[in-house]
Amino acid sequence: MNIRLFTRRAASICLCGILAAHADSTAPGQAAANPPVQADSGNSLFGIHCASCHASNLAGGAFGPTLKGTTFQRKWSGAAKDNLLDFISKRMPPAEPGLLTTEQYRDIEKFISHMNDDFLSGSPSVDAHRSPPRADPTERHLGPVPAEPQVFADSTFERISVDRKRLLDNLTPVTDELLQAPPAGDWLSWRRTRDMQSFSPLAQIDRKSVRTLSVAWAWALPAGVNESAPLIHDGVIFVQSGNQVQALDAAEGTLLWRYTRDLAPQFRGSLYQLHRSFAIYGENLYISTADRHIVALAAKTGQLVWDHELIPAETPGVALTSGPIAVRGKIIQGASLSLFCKGGCPIIALDALTGAEVWRFSTVAGPSEPGGDTWNHAPMDERSGGAVWTPASYDPQTNLVYFGTGSSYYIGPLLLPQKNQARGNNDALYTDSTLALDADSGHLAWHRQHLAGDLWDLDEAFERTLMKLPIHGVGRNLVVTIGKSGIMDALDPATGSFVFSKDLGLQNFVTAIDAKTGVRTLDPNAQPEPNKAKTICPSPEGVRNWLTTAFNPQTRILYVPMEETCMDFKWQPASVGSSDGHIDIGWSVKPRAGSDGNYGRIEALDMVTRKSLWVRRQRAPLSSSLLATAGGILFQGDRNREFRALDDKTGKTLWSVRLDAVPNSSPVTFRVRDKQYVAVVTGGGGLHDSESIEITPEITNAAPATTLWVFSLPESQHGN
Repeated sequence: MNIRLFTRRAASICLCGILAAHADSTAPGQAAANPPVQADSGNSLFGIHCASCHASNLAGGAFGPTLKGTTFQRKWSGAAKDNLLDFISKRMPPAEPGLLTTEQYRDIEKFISHMNDDFLSGSPSVDAHRSPPRADPTERHLGPVPAEPQVFADSTFERISVDRKRLLDNLTPVTDELLQAPPAGDWLSWRRTRDMQSFSPLAQIDRKSVRTLSVAWAWALPAGVNESAPLIHDGVIFVQSGNQVQALDAAEGTLLWRYTRDLAPQFRGSLYQLHRSFAIYGENLYISTADRHIVALAAKTGQLVWDHELIPAETPGVALTSGPIAVRGKIIQGASLSLFCKGGCPIIALDALTGAEVWRFSTVAGPSEPGGDTWNHAPMDERSGGAVWTPASYDPQTNLVYFGTGSSYYIGPLLLPQKNQARGNNDALYTDSTLALDADSGHLAWHRQHLAGDLWDLDEAFERTLMKLPIHGVGRNLVVTIGKSGIMDALDPATGSFVFSKDLGLQNFVTAIDAKTGVRTLDPNAQPEPNKAKTICPSPEGVRNWLTTAFNPQTRILYVPMEETCMDFKWQPASVGSSDGHIDIGWSVKPRAGSDGNYGRIEALDMVTRKSLWVRRQRAPLSSSLLATAGGILFQGDRNREFRALDDKTGKTLWSVRLDAVPNSSPVTFRVRDKQYVAVVTGGGGLHDSESIEITPEITNAAPATTLWVFSLPESQHGN
C-alpha cells in the first residue's frame, strides 16, 4: 500500500452553517445578550456550531428556536432535563448528527443550562424546591416555536415506528453455516462470501435488463477517507463511514439506527478513518474503529455490546484499514501501515461473545523465531513491514484463514551492514507473503513468500481467492492471489505448495518464474542503489491494488482490475538505527514507455486455460472493486465518477451513470422482496485515489462527500 500521500479531510459543519459563528447575532428588537459567562469550552463550541441558528444569546432566530426562557425550561424540566444531552448529541447539528464528541456535547449542554440560570443544571438546591415554570404570556418567540414533546407522535408515526422495529426484530442470527452459504439475496461478507470470489448468483439484472437500471435511493454518509462496502441481511443494509455505523431499510433507504464513535482529534483523519469492511456474526456487527478498537454492536439496535482496544492510543500511525472477519466464534483483525508496526503488524483474534483476546500473530519473524534469520541481522525494532491491508479469506475444509502482507518502507536494515556483520539473508519474512493461520489457535500452518526481499513497495497484500479448477484433468482446490507486480500465484490451500503462476505482462523487474517452484528471478539492475533513480514497472499503485478481482465460478473466468503505470524509484539511505529512518524510499509515478494515455485496464482470464479472453482499456484509472453476477454483468467504477455495467463476455459497456463523486468502494448486490439492487459508496480520499490523480490531471475531485447509491430496475421488470 502506498503511504507517500496522506489525505486529511475535516468536516466542520455547523447546525445551519457558520454564518454567525462568533458574532453577537442579536436580532432587531431583541434584548441584549446575557452577561458573558466564563470563557469555557461550551461557550466556544456553541458559538461555532449553534449560534448561527439559535443566536449567541440563545434567543433563537429564523432557523432555530429559542433555547432559554420559560417555554424551553418547561419542555426540558423535570425528568426531561436528563434527556437534553441525549437529544442534542443524537440530533445536532442536523446536517451531521454526532459530529462532536460526547465531551463536547456535554460542554454545550452545560453552557445552555448555565444560560438558563442553572435551571437545568440538576443541582438539588435548585430543582428540589422548584416547580416547572409556567409559560410567560409576554415571552417573545422569534423563528420556529418548539412543539410540546411528542405532539406529532400521531397514528402514522406509531405505525411507521412499529414497521421499522419489526424489520429489525426479524433479523436472524448469522451463523458460520450462513456465512459459508449465504442466501442469494444477502451480502454477509466483504466480497459476499469468505472465499473472496466477489460473485453474486442473482440474475434479475442481466445483459438485457441492465440498460434500464436507475437510482432506487441514495443516502448521504459522514464524509471521510472511505472505501467501505455495506453488508445486507434480511432486508437491512448496514454501512460504516467516518465515525458512524448506520442501519437502513435496504428497500427504501430509511434510517433505522445510528452508532456514533467518539474520536480523539488525532484519529479524525488520514488513514485512521479508512474503512474497507466489517463483519456480521451471531446477533452483532463487529467494527474496526479509527482509534484502533474493535467494537461489537447489536445488529437490531446499534447498542454497544463490548469494546476492545487492539492498539494502545499512545502508539502512533498503526491503522485498522482491512476490517475483521468472523470465523468459528472469533473475530480476526489485522493491522496496517507497517512503518509504524515496530516488529511487525499484529493479527489478532477476539472472542466474539466477550471481546477477550484469544490469540495474536506477528507478521514479522523475530530473531529467535523461524524465518528470523531473513532480516540481515537487524534488531527487532528495525524490522518493519507485513501490513495487513485487506480482510482474510477462510476455507472451512482446512479451517485456515489466509492473509496477504505488505512490504517494508524502511529498506536500509535489509541493505546496509549491521554491527560490522557480513550482509545476511534479506528476504524479510513474512513480508509479501500468504499466511495460512489456524483459525482456532493462530498457529502458522504454512506461508508462501511471493516476492522475497521486496525493496520497492510492491506488496502482495490483497485478497486470497479460493476456487476449484481442473488441473491436469482433476478438480483441485486452489488459493489464488495477484500482487502489485501483476503476477498470479495459485497454491494448494492445505499445504501452500505451488501449482502455477501467470505474469500479466505489465512489470519489468522479474525476469523469470520457475515453472515448477514459482520462484521469481529478479533483474539485478532493478536493485536499489543509494540516491540513484531507476525506472521500475509498475509504480506502487501496482498493476493492481486493493481493488478486488471477481471470479465467476460458473464460467471459471477471473476479472482483474489493473493500472498501467511505472515509477522513477530512489533509495535515499539513512544510517541504520537513526530516528528519522522510518521511510527511506521515494518515487514519482510516470506512464509506461510508449503509453497512449490509457491507464485503466480490466482483463478477463480463463482460469482453466489461463488465456486472456478480452481486455478493456480506458483513460481513467479504476477506483472500485469488481463485482460479477450470474446475470452476465461485471460492475466497476473509475476515477472519472463513472459506475458501469459491462458485458462479462466482451467487456463492452451496457449501462453507465456518472455519480456525485468517485465510486471508490466495493460494489454489492442484494435482493429484497424479489427485487434486485446494486449499491456502491462514493467519496474518495484514500491513498490509491490520491496518486491516481497525478496521471490524469484533467480529472478533478468533487468536494468532500460520501454517498451510498442504490440502483434497481423499473417495477415492470422485477419478475424477470
